[in-house]
Amino acid sequence: MTYDFLQHYWWFIVSLLGALLVFMMFVQGANSVLFSLSGKNEDELRLITNSTGKKWEITFTTLVTFGGAFFASFPLFYSTSFGGAYWVWMIILFTFVLQAVSYEFQHKLGNLLGARTFQWFLVINGIAGPLLLGMAVATFFNGSNFIVEKANIFGEASPIISRWANASHGLDALLNGWNWIFGLAVFFLARILGILYVINNVDNASIRRRGTVRLVGNFVPFLVFFIVAVVYILLKDGYAFDPVTGEIFIEPDKYFNNFCQMWPLAVTLLAGVTLFLFGCMKTIFSATYTRGIWPAGIGAVLAVLSLLLCAGWNDTAYYPSTADLQSSLTIANSCSSEFTLTVMFYVSLLVPFVVGYIAYVWRKMG
Repeated sequence: MTYDFLQHYWWFIVSLLGALLVFMMFVQGANSVLFSLSGKNEDELRLITNSTGKKWEITFTTLVTFGGAFFASFPLFYSTSFGGAYWVWMIILFTFVLQAVSYEFQHKLGNLLGARTFQWFLVINGIAGPLLLGMAVATFFNGSNFIVEKANIFGEASPIISRWANASHGLDALLNGWNWIFGLAVFFLARILGILYVINNVDNASIRRRGTVRLVGNFVPFLVFFIVAVVYILLKDGYAFDPVTGEIFIEPDKYFNNFCQMWPLAVTLLAGVTLFLFGCMKTIFSATYTRGIWPAGIGAVLAVLSLLLCAGWNDTAYYPSTADLQSSLTIANSCSSEFTLTVMFYVSLLVPFVVGYIAYVWRKMG
């Protein structure tokens, strides 16, 4: 195993976890349409929250695992993004805390705020979580405003090697229109997956009937935002680096070139989109089909995985800096030591057992 192989391997692991996290955000998606799916009927509200309440811990565990894997394999990204753009990440984490508290306390005896307040907290998490996570992922293609100075590690006065170039600490991502396009695409994707999950998991004719209608209403805007986002990625200039010198430069049509040169990723993207469309369309046009979450979910994982791999493989800077081009992060200049990645490689062989455990818990919890 070469150092280069380990870097690419761990970018694959991180990308896979990110893709699985997007799929697992069906919990947030279902929360965002909670009142719409239930018609504000208390019994139906409880059916939906009981169903998603059995899965939210898996989503949160996936989020923590994703962050942990990123920290261990690419610590410079973790310190730059999580340490610099902390306002965005704090808002995301706060909404997930709201979710956890809401599931725990909304039906507790003596609840002073009332169940409806906690249900609105679930809606807030369902809207803000996917939207902000989508905008954070968009910075992999659009860049962020940070500066990296590795020489500072030897400075006694300020041994901080990365810093945000302005006082917004990540909130400047909200001012980029293309980040909103990505964020809205992920937001509507989460809603679609959430609706498909509820249709599959909640055996209630009224909820399923409303779900099919809401599915159409969310599928159309998702398709628009997704197509615009993908076309934008394929046509925009990207950030490449010289593997010998480490110099970072702008390459025209970089991401389109990546898909051409790594054609299996293009095939994976097309396969993912096809599966997703199949799951959605069959659910819309077949009144008896309720298993759309599985082809659509697998398709979402494949599509997101291919986009994330395109952002980091083939000598691409996966976290570009808009403040200083040479500060942009790559899998080569931001990764852990070869020894660390090697040890982690053998630990990662346990991942199939973790996946098996998640599948077991999923089935047991219904």
